[in-house]
Amino acid sequence: MSNTPWQTDIDFDKHGKQTGFIRLPYSEHDDAWGVLPVPIAVISNGDGPTVILEGGNHGDEYEGPIVLGEIIRDLDPGRVNGRLIIVPAINLPAVKAGMRVSPIDGLNFNRTFPGDPLGSTTLQLSSLVHDALFPLADAFVDLHSGGSSLSIIPSAIIEPSDDPALAGKIQAAVAAFDAPMTVVISNRGDPRTSTASAVRAGLVTVGTEMAGAGTVTPEAVKICRTGVHNLLSHFGVVESGAANEGNDAPRTFYELGSKAHHLSEDEGVFEPLHTLGTNVRAGQKAGRVHFLSDPRRAPKDIVFETDGILYGLRHPGRVRAGNCCVVVASPSQPS
Repeated sequence: MSNTPWQTDIDFDKHGKQTGFIRLPYSEHDDAWGVLPVPIAVISNGDGPTVILEGGNHGDEYEGPIVLGEIIRDLDPGRVNGRLIIVPAINLPAVKAGMRVSPIDGLNFNRTFPGDPLGSTTLQLSSLVHDALFPLADAFVDLHSGGSSLSIIPSAIIEPSDDPALAGKIQAAVAAFDAPMTVVISNRGDPRTSTASAVRAGLVTVGTEMAGAGTVTPEAVKICRTGVHNLLSHFGVVESGAANEGNDAPRTFYELGSKAHHLSEDEGVFEPLHTLGTNVRAGQKAGRVHFLSDPRRAPKDIVFETDGILYGLRHPGRVRAGNCCVVVASPSQPS
């Protein structure tokens, strides 16, 4: 990693298990020559593929970092055929603060790719992943949940690709994860996400959304843990009796289309009228925004604009204009 502003004692070509840090220069008010120590582990053995496992992309999404910490502590390198590069808390400032965005520069790490090695801290982090880690890898797994503002049905995510061969490999890997739902998400076409950048780099890419609401549930952690081990078996990096290639039942795909996200137009408190997993139809009331400071004012309805399954719900109740309150996933097939 010469000619970069970050440093590490990790040898990415060495076999065995290494744990340590990537250190980015971080000069703040009370520390002139300090660093930001981002935890990283490399577990390597044999000549199989390289898989990057990333958690903590957003600092208020916890299942991924929990599961990746387990793998770092428990996985015997002798069971590995290939290389795992594990970054359980990539956006360390946000992870420590429990925030979606970095408290240092206010940026959303997942909207900063490919980054800038000489930019602010978050831009340096995304550049680290894009410029230094992606070229080492064959596959990329980015573990998300709904964070503090959404509760989402646990699901594995397909990032679209224009390359038919790569798209097929991505769909097979997402199926191997074996989540309760499979959803195609392009983040409204935003190319600055980690998964979109990984696909452009040619990596077999798998994303997740594991519940959320700023908390941790046993169900979501179990789905995440089993899914990651399923993927490691699918990629041929780790053999595991607990892993499988997904069930053989017909798989229904969903997507977040142009009318999936339902926003508040006002400041108030959002009351949902349906629970996650409910089948909904366009024209049906999704919820309403209440104006607690002016009880004379009638609540404002939010109406579903598309058919599908209620996939995400706003947390907490307080909303302002532009906040996403409801997300609907519609049946689809990935291209």
